[in-house]
Formats: sequence, structure tokens, C-alpha cells
Amino acid sequence: MFNINSSKSLSQSLEINENRMGNDMDLDNIALYLIGTKERFRENIIIPRTVGPVQLKTNEEKLIESVMESCIFKSIASCVIGYGLGAAIGLFSSSVNPNMASIEKQQTVREVFREMKTTTLGYAKNFAAVGCVYSATECAIESYRGKSDWKNGTYAGGLTGGIIGLRAGVKAGLIGAAGFAAFSTAIDYYIHKS
Repeated sequence: MFNINSSKSLSQSLEINENRMGNDMDLDNIALYLIGTKERFRENIIIPRTVGPVQLKTNEEKLIESVMESCIFKSIASCVIGYGLGAAIGLFSSSVNPNMASIEKQQTVREVFREMKTTTLGYAKNFAAVGCVYSATECAIESYRGKSDWKNGTYAGGLTGGIIGLRAGVKAGLIGAAGFAAFSTAIDYYIHKS
């Protein structure tokens, strides 16, 4: 039943196939060539392929990104931008609607510039304060909740409006909170819709 010639031919065909395929070392070299080395740039990281080549961020890029995403940086940036915007609006407002203290007396150029400076700085300080408080509150709420949605802006607007309105009393604080929250919600809706 068992044919000796068939077993010899089977062993010969295995040797031929092994010679064709190569030994284990050749297969390891092929796998190493196709798959790559066992070294990793960073452990346990999966980088999805997108349209372009994958570029890992350097430690300096990560540091700058973490600083720019911090609540302190966002608050300071909002304060500076609010100051500039408030100064521009204050300058425009003072030039359009000058304060005529006395109608009989003609104002000098120095008095006009002094009044423009006072109005411009007043608007600038107010806008800077509002921007800083709103940005800091929104960032703190977003960090606490761990979500980035429309509710963060609404809560931050309510707190900011309430804090600013409390200077004039409790009723003004409540009205300011409701108004600022509604305005913040409308702006967030408009921005995220488009």
C-alpha cells in the first residue's frame, strides 16, 4: 500500500520547493524589506493616512500648540484684540458725536483731542474687559465640561453679562446675563451654521 517511490518523489519535490522559496533567512529579509524595521518613532501611536504624507509634530510644535490652546493665552489674546477693537469704535464714536460741553465757547483742537482720547480709552478698556472675562469663562467652562458645543458660549455669556451688570445692581445683572447669553447663543449658532 505504501509506495516507497512516491515518498522519495515527495521529499524531492519539497526540496525543490524549498530551493525556489528560499530559506527562513531570505523570508525574514523579504518581510523586513516589505514591513520595515521594528523601530518606532513613538510607542503605541497610530497615524491615519490622509491625502498627503504623514508628518509627526516636533516637541517644540507641541509646546507652542499647547500654549496657544491654554486659557491664559486665549484670555490675553481676547483682551488685546478687544482693546484694539474698542479703541477703533471709541475713536469713531468720538469723532461722530463730539461732546459739546458749552455751546457758547468754541473748543480748541487740544480739547477735542483730549476728549477723543478719553472716549477712545474708555471704549478700549471696556471691550478689553468684556473680551477677557468672556474668553476666560468660556475656556474654563469648556475645560470643565470636556465638550465644545453651543452651551459653553451660552453659559459664558450669562456669567459675563451677569458679572458686568452687577455693577449697576442685581436687576441689571440678571438682565445683562440674559441678554449676553442670548447674544452669545445667536453668534455661536450663526458661526457654526456656516
